[in-house]
Amino acid sequence: MNVATLTIPEIRKALLAKACSAEELCREALAFAETENPSTHAYLHLSPERALDGARRVDARIAAGEDPGALAGVPVAVKDVIVTKGLRTTCASRMLENFVPPYDATAVERLEAAGGLIIGKTNCDEFAMGSSNENSAFGPVRNPVALDRVPGGSSGGSAAVVAQGTAVVSLGSDTGGSIRQPASFCGVVGITPTYGRVSRYGLVAFASSLDHIGPFARTVEDAATLLRVTAGRDERDATSALAPVDDYPAAMAADVRGMKVGLPKEYFAGLASETGDLIAKAVDQLKELGCDIVDISLPHTDYAIATYYIICTAEASSNLARYDGARYTFRSPNSGTLEGMYRNTRGEGFGAECKRRIMLGTYVLSAGYYDAYYRKAQKVRNLITQDFLRAYEQVDAIVAPVSPFPAFKLGEKMSDPLEMYLSDIYTITGSLAGIPCMSVPAGRTSDGLPVGMQILTKHFDEAGMLRLARAYERATS
Repeated sequence: MNVATLTIPEIRKALLAKACSAEELCREALAFAETENPSTHAYLHLSPERALDGARRVDARIAAGEDPGALAGVPVAVKDVIVTKGLRTTCASRMLENFVPPYDATAVERLEAAGGLIIGKTNCDEFAMGSSNENSAFGPVRNPVALDRVPGGSSGGSAAVVAQGTAVVSLGSDTGGSIRQPASFCGVVGITPTYGRVSRYGLVAFASSLDHIGPFARTVEDAATLLRVTAGRDERDATSALAPVDDYPAAMAADVRGMKVGLPKEYFAGLASETGDLIAKAVDQLKELGCDIVDISLPHTDYAIATYYIICTAEASSNLARYDGARYTFRSPNSGTLEGMYRNTRGEGFGAECKRRIMLGTYVLSAGYYDAYYRKAQKVRNLITQDFLRAYEQVDAIVAPVSPFPAFKLGEKMSDPLEMYLSDIYTITGSLAGIPCMSVPAGRTSDGLPVGMQILTKHFDEAGMLRLARAYERATS
């Protein structure tokens, strides 16, 4: 079987028909990943023992006539900011280079209970801080579509393995666009669910009020299946939602004719010409499917970048204070005092982007600046959320670009952090509002670079979002 093109339904059909075993498929996937990874550096480490043990459990279930699970035998990759018991979780940082967690994240527990096989942990920006996957302490990820380009960040590794075909689906994390932007750059499907839809238990915290776990896949159906498996209330996460989880794959079958789709005028300024042309073509396709296109406004969009980077750096400053060398992290040997150990450990353990965000966050939380920056940013965040709530009184979904441009070249924006931050300009608003958003492939530029269309719906309406995405995917594939 060709691992690089398999989908979840195809794997399930093959296993139940005894065309292959889960162990055979797992060995093939691991070998393919080991062969292909040097070109992209998308995996930080593979986990053959864990994956093969899971494959044998799937084969035993099938032999016993039991349901092997929704993800039976499916090779899955997991971003290395999501903890995995007994398997190193580094957050792509020297600070946690040798950290082996004593427990699994809830999302990991659920995907393995459904028969998924974790074949490796994926590279990312350090502590999920970045938009290009160039901030990893262990080297950047290369986009499998064009090896001289970035895959996007911070979940670039999770997007790249799916695009490369070395995993069928993967888990990433999204704080301000870190699933949608890599999905767009790599030409795959990426979903940022409603905040609280998927438990954050076991996700190493960057900005706690903004962090999400979500899936990558090559098809909308596969992404919907992985989301359904991982979603739902978790008593170990106080922020996980009590809202019922829909049967997303089944919900996608409904017709989209008559759906009202909003186009926010603020999102279509400053687009690269080919990106704008592809999004316009996608909107035309939605019209052909019977959707009603409505022009809308999200007036506080211009304040989103400033708001996001105040809130996320403030929370990062607080969350990263725990990495001090005293407990489970790297500890600098170049210290003669306790204060020196703290200073040297953090100075040597964190990369430049982490230090930049810690310093910004500490500043906006400091006495005299808290009210001027952090409190004001929280008020603007509420205004941005209200923009969306008013929009959903008029429309069922919002369609927008994911990024102003396709994947840029490695090193192109590293010298200008502000220019890098602006690559998230269309994704951070949805993150600040906590609504479900996704990227679905909308074609390629003349250079062959993928461009994603973003779909955003109201809180907990992942079903409606996926229905629109699946209809578009079916019409264009």
